[in-house]
Amino acid sequence: MNRRFLPTFLLATCLGFLAGCQTVESRIQERPEAFYKLDRETQDKILQGIIDVGYNEDMVYLALGSPDEKRERVTENSRTVTWIYATYYTRYEGTAMVGYHRRVYYDPYLRSYRIHYRPAFADTYTQEKEERIRIEFLDGKVTVIEQAKD
Repeated sequence: MNRRFLPTFLLATCLGFLAGCQTVESRIQERPEAFYKLDRETQDKILQGIIDVGYNEDMVYLALGSPDEKRERVTENSRTVTWIYATYYTRYEGTAMVGYHRRVYYDPYLRSYRIHYRPAFADTYTQEKEERIRIEFLDGKVTVIEQAKD
């Protein structure tokens, strides 16, 4: 990437990330009726981003936000909806040779142009996605909470 565009790219990335971020407070302002009808203990849990079995979809949304993925499973007897929350990060893979730099120069001794190649290296990264929380709803209520343990 061209070095003079790097600061602009980083600034645009940061602003885009901040614009997409939601907080518990912003979600409560978005759905105040869902939050203020709850008892004080449940409100405190939601403010801390804690969910529990028996919560409805609004309560989970207030605590954790929009899921990264939604899945639906329909059987003969039931319909379950699964919300999946993931963590995204970039993993450093190391330095790899990506080609050659080409340098053309004039050699006054030979009175001709010469070409010199030298290896070019760059840091390589991999985008990773790790599932952190899986929440299963049955009839609109949380029945299963699966979390990754570190």
